[in-house]
Amino acid sequence: MGIRFCTHGNIVLIVIEEADEVIELKRKKKQNLEKSLKKKTKAATEIQAWWRGTLVRRTLLHAALRAWIIQRWWRQTLVNLLQKKRREALVTYANTVRAVVKIQSLVRMWRIHWRYCQVLNAIRIIQCHWECQNCYTCALLRGHCVVTATHLQFHIEIINP
Repeated sequence: MGIRFCTHGNIVLIVIEEADEVIELKRKKKQNLEKSLKKKTKAATEIQAWWRGTLVRRTLLHAALRAWIIQRWWRQTLVNLLQKKRREALVTYANTVRAVVKIQSLVRMWRIHWRYCQVLNAIRIIQCHWECQNCYTCALLRGHCVVTATHLQFHIEIINP
């Protein structure tokens, strides 16, 4: 609704709006502002959620990488310890075998030396008895020695010329 007045050649237009229309327009503006505020808030919330998710994924990635590095280091440490134990076991075994072989060698040497001494004593006894008989010109002694892994054999032959 509007009223027009004409004075001194000027046109004045006065428009009177109804209060209901003004209230309705204010309410629509308020609703539009609320809708745009909701849209902006929703967009900001989505951006914040995306950024927080990115930060969380980045943090999880760094944590996973650190865990992988620690696991790799621990596995390498275990491998090194296992190799060290194997090396020590091998050295211990080699030293034990070396000691056993040395003891076996010494025992075999002692047994052969003992048999050799027995044969040598027997030869001395035979020579002593031979000298007592005074038969140097009657016969000659010829000896032959055979060494085996378990025995020392000595053969003496009396040869008459």
